[in-house]
Order: sequence, then C-alpha cells, then structure tokens
Amino acid sequence: MPQIFKVGAYWVYFWSNENDPLEPIHVHISPGAPSAGATKVWITRAGKCYLCNNHSKIPERTLRNIMRVIEARSDEVIQKWCDYFGTIHYYC
Repeated sequence: MPQIFKVGAYWVYFWSNENDPLEPIHVHISPGAPSAGATKVWITRAGKCYLCNNHSKIPERTLRNIMRVIEARSDEVIQKWCDYFGTIHYYC
C-alpha cells in the first residue's frame, strides 16, 4: 500500500486495492502501521478534506491538524493517486 507521508505518529496512505470500480480519491489515516479500521478522508475537487469516518478514534484536534496538512499537500496527494491508480474522480 502506498504511504503518502507521515504526520507525527500518523500514517497517511492509500490501500492498494481501493475496490472495483475505483472509489473517489481519499486517504486513510492511522496511528502507526496501516490498519483495517483506519480513519477515511475524502479529497474534494478543490483540494479540501471531507471526513468520511474516524474509525481510528483520532482525537478531534489532532485529526483537524492532520486534515490541514493533507489540504496543504493536496496537490501531492492527487498526483500520487493518479500515478498509482492511473485515473481519478472525486466524491464532490
């Protein structure tokens, strides 16, 4: 699974198998190594984050800060998604 970057102890990554058909662009966030119960965040067409779920139970303030980092680096996230999956569509 492609790791995009780390924010402190949290990994921001894609799963290699993002379903068929491919889901809209999103990242998973988990403390430490990736896990099946990771937090999921959609990336919007404008490069903003939209929380899908917080299954990792990341504290609210920490999650807000991580989402700000993802938004600041959204061009990088989008490029890595396109490079890895070869296509892209957005949740909104």
